Amino acid sequence: MKNLFISLRPKQWIKNLVVFAGIIFSRNLADWSMQWKTWCTFFAFCAVVSAGYLINDILDRESDRHHPVKKYRPIASGSLSVGAAVTAVFVLVLPALIGGYFVDHLLPVFLAGYMVLQFSYSMYLKHLVIVDVMVIAAGFVIRAVAGAAVIHVPISSWLVVCTMLLALFLGLAKRRAELVLLEDDAASHRANLEHYSLELIDQMISVTASATLVSYALYTFTAFPDSHSMMWTIPFVLYGIFRYLSLVHTHLRGGSPEQVMLTDKPLLIDVVLWVITVVAALKLN
Repeated sequence: MKNLFISLRPKQWIKNLVVFAGIIFSRNLADWSMQWKTWCTFFAFCAVVSAGYLINDILDRESDRHHPVKKYRPIASGSLSVGAAVTAVFVLVLPALIGGYFVDHLLPVFLAGYMVLQFSYSMYLKHLVIVDVMVIAAGFVIRAVAGAAVIHVPISSWLVVCTMLLALFLGLAKRRAELVLLEDDAASHRANLEHYSLELIDQMISVTASATLVSYALYTFTAFPDSHSMMWTIPFVLYGIFRYLSLVHTHLRGGSPEQVMLTDKPLLIDVVLWVITVVAALKLN
């Protein structure tokens, strides 16, 4: 059970908090019926995301054995059998889909769409240069849109764009960390890494970081035209991007975004302050 729990990647569940974007930015956080649906959506995505990691680990168990870190994963190391992992996939997915239908009939559609995307990624799409990180970003967009759809509130197109760009930024930073860590053995672990270079990835990271900041700034200008209080949150986003870039380039910590979020105190404080400022700004609108 310990090895199974490790394979579920519970630290990755923090990424599913993006489903709360809809309820927060629609200013319905105090609506308990909407909040209950959003929490159910969060846990349903935790289940299918973990199932996706199990499938990925099963398919990648041979290549993971050539990775200096991933070789210690339970499936790659042999401490968790493939049969037990497959069983866990069904135990996670079926209740999520069935339970999701009773939350909202649209939720199983989003969950199934996410699973198809992840399976396609694990089977083929992760081997395509640039497409691989775009698929990761699409997974975040599905979660953000699902969080709004289950409570039947519109989600800003700017918020969708910001979610996509931020996910691209984090995905590219992760690819950069893999290149630095694996060096000449990068292609033996992931074939498409042979077509990436540090110079190319650094340029793409610069583009996505800039586009993320500009898109978020435009969102704060346009989402609430009668009030500019959301603009107060821009400095926190700017600092967060710069801080993460600093960690990627000087501390080589871009390989695990969730680990950085949970362990880097300046970044964690920045996120908390951003959340407080967003809540305060929304109350003023």
